[in-house]
This record gives sequence, structure tokens and C-alpha cells, in this order.
Amino acid sequence: MNKQETINAIEHAREAHIEQMAKVKSLIEGRHVDNLTPVSKMKCEFGQWLYGDKERVKSILGVQFYENLDMIHEAWHIQYAKIHTIFVHEKGEGLFSKIFGIHKINALELEKAKVYYKDLEQATKDLLRVLDASQRRVQALSASKFH
Repeated sequence: MNKQETINAIEHAREAHIEQMAKVKSLIEGRHVDNLTPVSKMKCEFGQWLYGDKERVKSILGVQFYENLDMIHEAWHIQYAKIHTIFVHEKGEGLFSKIFGIHKINALELEKAKVYYKDLEQATKDLLRVLDASQRRVQALSASKFH
């Protein structure tokens, strides 16, 4: 991966997490959402990039920077998993829930989801801040670092 491809991957990660926040907000507002983010930090698009060529990404960003990004990315997925659990039910009783994996939630679950969403917003701000710093760091590196 060259310098520009690395910058593009970071920009894509930023956009993907903003898009996922919009999807989570739509869920909380009662709208149907397709293609929810995987709960596993390893399976989302950014995670596939971050962990797929871990040693190379780590050498580009630096060990400390990489580990900080990993920690914040994991924190995002931990917060997201709380909301995902409320809205996605693996063993639905009705036909609708079996087909779509979504079940109707009660008022208490919805209130919990709203609280978790606030935590997810903070995790998103933290992640976006680190992604921005990562992008600046990559932009400052010599192109020779990528060969």
C-alpha cells in the first residue's frame, strides 16, 4: 500500500464510522437499516485494513500510535455492541424477526439504547480525532516509507 492508498484507507474509515453513526441513529428513531456494521472490530471495513496487514500498518503509524488507534477502535465496537444487542435478535420468535433479525424493542430497551448512543457518540469523536491525527502523520511521512 502506497502513501496515497494509506491516506485513502484512513479517509474511508472516517467516512464509514460517520455513516455507521447515522445508521445507529436511524435504528433508534425506529427506521429500518440495512447492512449494519459487524460487532467484531476485526470484521468492519476499517478493521480489515487495520488488522489485515497489521505489521505494515504498525510500521507506518508507529507502535504507540497503532496501539492507541486499536484501543479506541475497540472501544467504539464495545459501545456499538451494546446497541446492536438491543436491536438485533439472533433467535427471533416471529417470521419478521427471523427474516430480518430485528425485533421490536420495549421502551426501557429504547432508553438504554439512547444512553448507549451518547457513549457511542463520544467513542466516535475519539476515533475520528485519532483517525485525523493518523492521516496527518501519514501525510508527513516520506513516500519512501511505503515501499
